[in-house]
Amino acid sequence: MDCIVLDDESVSREIVRFLCEKEPDIKLIGSFSSPIEAFKLLNQQEVDLIFLDIHMPDFSGFEFIQTLKKPPLIIITSSDVEQATEVFDYESIIDFLKKPINPDKFQKAINKARKILEDKEEKKEKPIARTSRPSANPARHLYINIDKKLIKLEVQKISFVEAQGDYVSVQGEAIDYRVHTTLTNMAQKLPEEIFFRVHRSYLINLLKIIDIQDNTILIDKSVIPISRSKRVPLMQKLNLI
Repeated sequence: MDCIVLDDESVSREIVRFLCEKEPDIKLIGSFSSPIEAFKLLNQQEVDLIFLDIHMPDFSGFEFIQTLKKPPLIIITSSDVEQATEVFDYESIIDFLKKPINPDKFQKAINKARKILEDKEEKKEKPIARTSRPSANPARHLYINIDKKLIKLEVQKISFVEAQGDYVSVQGEAIDYRVHTTLTNMAQKLPEEIFFRVHRSYLINLLKIIDIQDNTILIDKSVIPISRSKRVPLMQKLNLI
């Protein structure tokens, strides 16, 4: 059973690691204090179980669950028992462990996870052949009007678009133009499969993201802010890529 722990408290992460090491069939493949770091791993591989804290700086455990397209089994670890009733709103949450974690209750929670995974394996039907879905065919080029001259841009070379009053700044690979239009209009013209509005002033190319740290994104050499309301939708979008 592959699992990770996400908790901003180092002592709590160490306790979970210690308890997992006593279970021969549990492999702790990641221990994270930051949701962003956990997202990076989950975008690369699947896990069976997450030990998840509720209260973390700038990003709650429940917000984290909402960003996962197909959440694995989740065991909440928290000292806030008042939040225990809220776990019933999430089908993926199978247990709530109050901190400090009691080893016997940890064992019961793990046994519950084992039983659920075993039942899923037994009920797994023979894979059904899927018909291929039509591939998305987003626009490859965009024409912008600069000094009464139409300039052809390759969409995928655009890194981001920034609102600047009555104009927008279009930036990217060998691209640096100031266009008289709105960010909303640019968002309608660019393919939504790869472009996402992360802030009222910024529209970004998801394929150009270098790193995400707290409330900012690094694209090329530019640091771009993420609105609080856009964090969860952005993570959901990234999970699809």
